[in-house]
Amino acid sequence: MSDEGLKKALIKCAVGFDTSEVVEEYAVDGDGLKLVKRKVTKRDVPPDIKAVKMLLDGEADAREMSDEELEERRKKLIEMLKEETGD
Repeated sequence: MSDEGLKKALIKCAVGFDTSEVVEEYAVDGDGLKLVKRKVTKRDVPPDIKAVKMLLDGEADAREMSDEELEERRKKLIEMLKEETGD
């Protein structure tokens, strides 16, 4: 994975995201496999403060920042991401 890909993944973790998981169950019949059951589970992954700290590592010493300062920076990162993606 490239540095840019890692940064995008880190930003995604820092701002939180939605994900879904698909589980399919098949049975064997006379014609081969047949889909019997399909379950889609959606969940919300909350923002990760450790990811925010990693993003801030080059900009400021995140270990010295308060939780409020980290939360404010996380909100700014969310806004930057929305502008970048056009949401």
